[in-house]
Amino acid sequence: MTKATLAGGCFWCLVKPFHQYDGVESVISGYSGGHVENPTYKEVCSNTTGHREAVQITFDESVISYREVLEVFFKTFDPTDAKGQFYDRGESYEPAIFYHDEEQKETAEALIAELDAKQIFSGKIVTPVLPYKNFYPAEDYHQDYYLKDPAHYQNFQERSGRKAFIEKHWGNSDAEKED
Repeated sequence: MTKATLAGGCFWCLVKPFHQYDGVESVISGYSGGHVENPTYKEVCSNTTGHREAVQITFDESVISYREVLEVFFKTFDPTDAKGQFYDRGESYEPAIFYHDEEQKETAEALIAELDAKQIFSGKIVTPVLPYKNFYPAEDYHQDYYLKDPAHYQNFQERSGRKAFIEKHWGNSDAEKED
């Protein structure tokens, strides 16, 4: 099994898309990249821990490649916004790709160059590709949130502007497969 650690704003919004793909073993919401061990949600939201809300995806690379995981990821957030995502602002909501090895780094950088060349977005992709250093699972109530409170999840997707952004840039079939 391979791991991908990705930050794209609110971690609630990064779980459902990946759960729908064959080869994805697990998607854990958590915190990555900071200097505080075992941070709490409140601490991370204070923007003093260095952590970003992130997901750690465990997947079978013989079924879904790291590149394919990244292709799904780029359809879930605004990679041209380095200061947060939609109305979630600050360090804890900044996007990032945390690479686990040089091959992941090269794959991420190549995909970013390809997406920039296609000019899908109105600006350049500014999502940094950073070395992985840690990941701490979030509290239980954050895990699989879209299943625990689907109405609130859907409302958040729409009212934050995330859903409209995705549809504008990727069409009506975003990273989430049709039910």
